[in-house]
Amino acid sequence: MEKIIDENKQGNTLVLDPNKSNSRKLYIESYGCQMNFSDSEIVASILAKEGFNTTQELEDADLVLVNTCSIRDKAEQTVRKRLEKYNAVKRINPKMKVGVLGCMAERLKDKFLEEEIVDMVVGPDAYKDLPNLLEEINEGRDAMNVILSKDETYGDISPVRLNTNGVSAYVSITRGCDNMCTFCVVPFTRGRERSREPESILNEIENLWNRGYKEITLLGQNVDSYLWYGGGLKKDFEKASEMQKATAVTFSDLLDLAALRFPKMRIRFSTSNPQDMTLDVIRTMAKHKNICKHVHLPVQSGSNRILKAMNRLHTREEYFELIDNIREILPECSISQDMIIGFPTETEEDHKDTLDLMEYVKYDFGYMFTYSERPGTLAERKLEDDVPEEVKKERLTEIINLQQKSSAFRTKAHLNKIEEVLIEGSSKKSDAHWMGRNTQNTVVVFPKENYKIGEFVNVKINDCTTATLIGEAVGYSDNN
Repeated sequence: MEKIIDENKQGNTLVLDPNKSNSRKLYIESYGCQMNFSDSEIVASILAKEGFNTTQELEDADLVLVNTCSIRDKAEQTVRKRLEKYNAVKRINPKMKVGVLGCMAERLKDKFLEEEIVDMVVGPDAYKDLPNLLEEINEGRDAMNVILSKDETYGDISPVRLNTNGVSAYVSITRGCDNMCTFCVVPFTRGRERSREPESILNEIENLWNRGYKEITLLGQNVDSYLWYGGGLKKDFEKASEMQKATAVTFSDLLDLAALRFPKMRIRFSTSNPQDMTLDVIRTMAKHKNICKHVHLPVQSGSNRILKAMNRLHTREEYFELIDNIREILPECSISQDMIIGFPTETEEDHKDTLDLMEYVKYDFGYMFTYSERPGTLAERKLEDDVPEEVKKERLTEIINLQQKSSAFRTKAHLNKIEEVLIEGSSKKSDAHWMGRNTQNTVVVFPKENYKIGEFVNVKINDCTTATLIGEAVGYSDNN
């Protein structure tokens, strides 16, 4: 499971091709994981070549697209409400067309068309077909393409950066997932796992660097499974030639290549899977200063019985061993988590195992949710959602309270230290303060003085909350 972002993201106005009249307006919103936001940038690039310029005004749009998430019911209900809003505007402007993209489109397919609430349904692997689908709806026909691909990575598309701060950007390196966790819809909505050709990734990073970006996040449902050997699906690697195997690029190789080629570019990545993360990755992180010292390492439960029911192919003991190795190789590394509370058959003892695991790790921060049954998953088909909602909420409260305690413990460890911070923008709470992040991905705020967005600044940490470090700049870092 990836970090869930339940906030509206709108595109910035931009003309991609000065030789083409971008007279039509595209309004695009994204919900869910970071991958969806990255995909929306690919969609904007494809449609810019078709004469669409993005707008932040819904009422001005000729085409409205919502990039959707299916990982929780709440995310789908949010999209349903947004579609009601779009159609209310469409009644005033009948020429406006509405389309659904992404995981929810893949899951529900033609049900959207049957409900007559959208004109177009496009799955995550069909964005290159958007020009053809637009022709269909312009001729008065509903349009749909939800065919999953075994090789599409969009590696040949240069994304249009939406809602950008000009400092940080996402770079997708894999698509799909082969880990069939029983609670997760991703393998069904995004298909089999495949990796993007490494040189195309490095070229995209170079383009961002040349445009002044200072930080990139390598994205994938499971980045540690990245494997490029000149072929397609990872599962076919055993059929590869000896030459292909000998020259294969793993995720640790890719990190090393990127860090060496762009020594001033900060590099982050998300998401990791405990069963796939190798110590080579941690050693590569330790080797390069510009690879940020943070790992998002979802565990989902601290109970071996529940982990087995989830088809998580690791035990709590193996997870502890991985945590211990990370702490030994990279002591300054921060670790964050995803946790599902109230998975079917979870007992109080299972819950206590999760609390015990959290006490051991003392995560820097985390994303915690009660279990939400997703249609089509193995858990939905085979397991009864039998933990009462009030019990789920009680356990979630305990989990959140413990995480708050651990977060406070971790942030206090930064007090009186001088840390390098990349300025991302103004603080949400004060226009007089900058906001940025340190290498551990912790938010840092400090007075603006004469510094600028995109600069690396050394900040002395004087105070903290459970989520934020507060300090004062003491000069530029040597990374500018």
